Amino acid sequence: MRATEAMRQIDLQEYATSGPLALSVEERDALLARKDLGLAMAPVERTAGEYMLTAGSIVGAVEIGGLSVRIAPKIGIGQLLSLACHAIGRVRFQAREFDFPEHTALPDALALAFGAAARRAFSRGLLHGYRTEEDALSAVRGRIRFDDQIRRKFGILLPVEVRYDEFTIDILLNRLVKAAAHRLGRLGLRSREARRAVAWVAASLGDVALTMFPPHAVPEVEFDRLNEHYRGVVTLARLVLRHGAFEAGRGKVRASGFLMDVSQVFQEFVTVALRECLELSEHCFRADDRLVGEYRVHLDEAGRVGLRPDFSWWDGRICTFVGDAKYKRATDERTPNADLYQMLAYATALDLPGGLLVYAEGDANSGPSESDHRIRHAGKHFHVVTLDLAGPIARLEGEIRVLAARVRGLRQETFAHRRRT
Repeated sequence: MRATEAMRQIDLQEYATSGPLALSVEERDALLARKDLGLAMAPVERTAGEYMLTAGSIVGAVEIGGLSVRIAPKIGIGQLLSLACHAIGRVRFQAREFDFPEHTALPDALALAFGAAARRAFSRGLLHGYRTEEDALSAVRGRIRFDDQIRRKFGILLPVEVRYDEFTIDILLNRLVKAAAHRLGRLGLRSREARRAVAWVAASLGDVALTMFPPHAVPEVEFDRLNEHYRGVVTLARLVLRHGAFEAGRGKVRASGFLMDVSQVFQEFVTVALRECLELSEHCFRADDRLVGEYRVHLDEAGRVGLRPDFSWWDGRICTFVGDAKYKRATDERTPNADLYQMLAYATALDLPGGLLVYAEGDANSGPSESDHRIRHAGKHFHVVTLDLAGPIARLEGEIRVLAARVRGLRQETFAHRRRT
C-alpha cells in the first residue's frame, strides 16, 4: 500500500510525548486498537477531541486508516539497524552503509540499505543451489520412485514417477530476499529512491517463487564460503520479515507497517554479542527462549512459578551465571526496584551468589557506568552496568568485551561460592 497525499502524518519520538493532536473518533479508536504500537493516549484537559500520545519502545512506521504514524528511535536509525542485524545475523555493517539523509523514516532507511546490500550480493550473480523435485515425466530423470509408480500408474510405463535434483535460483536464500522485497514494496515508502531499490530487487528475482514467511517462523540460515556474500542482504531480509506486519482490520480500517521493539533488539544484541565474546554456543549461553525442557527455571519447589532470565551460562544442566538486559536508564528514577527483585528470584532459584543487570544508555553525552547492590541477609551481590547505545559501534563492541570479562568473573564467584557451601 502506497502513501497518498490525503494520508495524515503523525510523527512521534520513542519514549517522548507529543503535543496536543486533534483526532476524530475513528482515528482515536483505530490507534487504540493497535496494541502493538505501544502508545499511551491521554485526553487534553478542557478540549474536545485533542489527545497527547506517548510512545514506548516500539519504533517504525504504520499506516492505519487515514493515518501515517512514524515513531523515530532515540539512538538513530543507522545505529538501531546495526544492532538488530548483529543480533539476528552476526553481521557487522560499516557506518557509511547506514548513512541516510536526515529525517529518513525507518522503513525507507531499511529499504535503501536492503537495496544496496542486494546489489552487492547480486554483483557476483544470483546464487544457485540444488533443490529436490518429484514429478511424473515422459522420460527418466534422476531416480525412479518405484513405489509411487506401482501405486499410481498400475503398471502403465509412462509417465514415470521420478525424483531428481534441479540446479536453480529458486532456493531459500533468494526466496527470503524476494519475500522481503514484496513486503517492503507494500509499505508506504516515501522515498522514490527507496521504492526504486525495492522494485529492482523484486525484478532481479522474477524467476524465484514468492513465499510467505510468518514473522515468528522466519527460518535461520547457515552461511559458508559459497553463500557468505549473501549474508548482508539475507540478514536485512530476515529483519524485514520478522518485523514487517500487514493486517486487514475490521470494517474499513486497514493497516500495514514495519515495527521494531527496541527493547527486544537490545536484549538480543547483548545476548549474541556476549556469546560471541565468550566464544560459547547457544547451548551453553542460553537466551530466554532456550530455557525449555530440563532447562526450565522455577522459583518454587512445585514448579508453578516460572522464571525466564534473558541470558544464562550453563555447564551441562548446572547454571553458573545469570543476567538480564533492561532497555531503560539505570539512573532513571522511574526504574523500578522490581528489576532487583527479579534478579534476586533468579539467583535464589538457581543457587547463585549474584547476577548481572545490563541497562541501555541512549543519550548522546552519556557514557557507561556501573554500580553494585549487596542484598541484606541474603548474601547476594548484583552488578549493574550500562551500555552506551548512542556511541560508535566500535566503542560499543569494546564495552561488550569489558562486560564479557565481568561475566567470567561472576562465574568464578559462583564456583567459589559452591566450594564454600
